[in-house]
Amino acid sequence: MIPWLDRQTPFPPVEAALAEPNGLLAAGDDLSAERLLQAYRQGIFPWFSEGQPVLWWSPDPRMVLIPAELRISRSLAKRLRKRDYEIRFDTAFRDVMLACATVPRASQHGTWITPVMLEAYCGLHELGYAHSVETWIEGRLAGGIYGVAIGRMFYGESMFHHVTDASKIALVHLMRHLQQNGFGMMDCQMKTSHLASLGGREIPRKEFSSQLAELINLPQPPGKWMYTGNDATY
Repeated sequence: MIPWLDRQTPFPPVEAALAEPNGLLAAGDDLSAERLLQAYRQGIFPWFSEGQPVLWWSPDPRMVLIPAELRISRSLAKRLRKRDYEIRFDTAFRDVMLACATVPRASQHGTWITPVMLEAYCGLHELGYAHSVETWIEGRLAGGIYGVAIGRMFYGESMFHHVTDASKIALVHLMRHLQQNGFGMMDCQMKTSHLASLGGREIPRKEFSSQLAELINLPQPPGKWMYTGNDATY
């Protein structure tokens, strides 16, 4: 059994999460900005489907991507150097989330980005904690990624593409931004072969929590990220 959280109930320690399903920690329908920030600061994230209560997770091990360890293939580097795209930060956050929710994915039916999740994260964006990195091609949103930043820690949530490699282009620029601004790690939550091919790796939850505790307390005030361009020095 997992505990049900009301608005006054703190999260249980992440060590209390279930082994099966991996990382399920608690349930509770509070998706306020306060609750979400509390969760992320402890390495906890919400993930649930339409019709379910809000489910909170902290899996072990944890998939992460270290900005300096991003692996750029020869073909992706060539694509980046074409410079036929524009990268924008935080200009279309809601559109990126909507695309992540609606673009079909192999072996995935439906979406966990429900309307209530959309509004909750748009609220975090307004507060300066949630960000989008967008790839624009010929004036159209071609791909992107969104996530949450606290201190010098970034939590990747989802990415999409309408054009081949457009999400990878956004990820490369996100990783550059994170590295240049002293971010130590991007949380990728669960292992995928796609993330592993880009340099992502699993670390024990204990190690993740230890690094997280340091990174979230490094100075980095919330606010809109400002960048437009297509610098292609790779």
